[in-house]
Amino acid sequence: EIACYMGLELGKIKIKRFADGEIYVQLQESVRGCDVFLVQPTCPPANENLMELLIMIDACRRASAKNITAVIPYFGYARADRK
Repeated sequence: EIACYMGLELGKIKIKRFADGEIYVQLQESVRGCDVFLVQPTCPPANENLMELLIMIDACRRASAKNITAVIPYFGYARADRK
């Protein structure tokens, strides 16, 4: 819905999880010099989703994206439980 609202198409990305739990991200198209928006909530499982987001950011940086913006509709670990 966000991409449609902005008049943009979703980019193609391949995400693979290995047997040991590691995540592999491969961009399926060039983002060189482009503005990239990554939409990734960090809802449960928060650790996996956050790690996936960080690896996607790294992949975009290595692919020479101009700007990378992370849109995080739900940010896990943001709650501050106090005693």
